[in-house]
Amino acid sequence: MDWKEYTAELSSLLDLVDIHKVQNLVDAIEDVYRLDRCIFIIGNGGSAANASHLCEDLGKGTLADLQDQPRLRIVSLTDNVSYILAWANDEGYERIFVEQLKNLARPGDLLLAISGSGNSANVLHAVRWAKVNSVHTFGICGFDGGELVHLAHQSLCIPSYNMGMVETIHSAVFHWLMDKLHSRFSEMAGINV
Repeated sequence: MDWKEYTAELSSLLDLVDIHKVQNLVDAIEDVYRLDRCIFIIGNGGSAANASHLCEDLGKGTLADLQDQPRLRIVSLTDNVSYILAWANDEGYERIFVEQLKNLARPGDLLLAISGSGNSANVLHAVRWAKVNSVHTFGICGFDGGELVHLAHQSLCIPSYNMGMVETIHSAVFHWLMDKLHSRFSEMAGINV
């Protein structure tokens, strides 16, 4: 497809984003911030890169006052390579996220599970564990949502089978919610921005 076709398809997918579900994600993150809970983010491949990027944006990009403003407690479980490889080697790749959650997650925390297909075994395994252990889950997926769209407490699905488009829309959503949360967190801290 040429550039104009590509951008037209991207634009049409942006128009399909359910803003109410994006708002639910913003609200879920704000709740974690208010209650001083922790957010964990997981994903594979491009979704792992989006998880890392979202972690950085929410952890730093939501701050208006770098010295005194309360910080969002957030961790991308895609980033500790030696830990991931130890679990993958010894117990199987499907356990790389759930085993980290067992060490870190507490009831009331939030798991953001990103999977383009909605069917990544390691993501689904982590979401199942989180739900049993009172960790709120939010699935962020594409395609038809796979199992994730139904398994997570809440979800946002980009209805496309083009993985690149799905990951691009996810990234756009993440940047928008970071801006939205920057304003909300600043207001909560009494900072005019």
